[in-house]
Amino acid sequence: MTTGNSHKDTLISKGIDDFFLESSELARFTVRIFREAFRPPYEFKEVLRQCYKLSTSSLPLVSITGFILGLVLVMQSRPTLVEFGAGSYLPAMSAISIIREMGPFVTALICAGKIASGITAELGSMKVTEQIDAMEVSGTNPFKYLVATRIIATTLMVPVLTVYADVISLLGAFIGSNTKDTINLGFFFTRVFESLHFTDILPAFIKTFFFGFAIGLVGCTKGYYSKKGTEGVGQATNVSVVVAMLSVIVIDMIVTQISGLLGYL
Repeated sequence: MTTGNSHKDTLISKGIDDFFLESSELARFTVRIFREAFRPPYEFKEVLRQCYKLSTSSLPLVSITGFILGLVLVMQSRPTLVEFGAGSYLPAMSAISIIREMGPFVTALICAGKIASGITAELGSMKVTEQIDAMEVSGTNPFKYLVATRIIATTLMVPVLTVYADVISLLGAFIGSNTKDTINLGFFFTRVFESLHFTDILPAFIKTFFFGFAIGLVGCTKGYYSKKGTEGVGQATNVSVVVAMLSVIVIDMIVTQISGLLGYL
């Protein structure tokens, strides 16, 4: 019994140590990113290339998920609203739910799975095949060219993908509204814009930049420091997805609490 308790305490202690090691590693990585990103020469072409690559690879999945999100939201909410005689509030409910929370959050989770795993696998493969070491030997700064550019790209493109997903979700909500009733497109979107306020849009849009930065940071960290050959790349990719999703959830919770304290919610 004593041996079992001792083993459990050891595992807990190891987990705590790993957590603080990971946190310190991410902190050092973040400081280095800001130092390299704002120091010339700037890799504008590589940033644009990564923006295009990340957006096009995620666009199909974001489109399908966003459309289904809006469709299902309306189809599930409509019976309850109609029961209370509030069916006319369906466009407003859809807009506020999608723009304020569901659109940014779901899009960030999709990007955490799609983008973070792709970045980790790509950088991890370059690490284990010594391509990063070769860049250092040739005088190229691999951190600036490979890491900083990808994190800047994710920070910029996740907000863009979120806006796109919001629009697709609202179209899905419009189609869902027409499964039982006939609603004019102009009337639907008039009610949508009437229900939205600046305080609904601003916090939701700002947090997408934090989502993008966290996704890029986790993906690059796990890929850049991956070890143990191809097996290590696979493990790093799995951990990257989990940590990126958890980061999105934590950031969303923090931003929601801050918005509530500032009176935005």
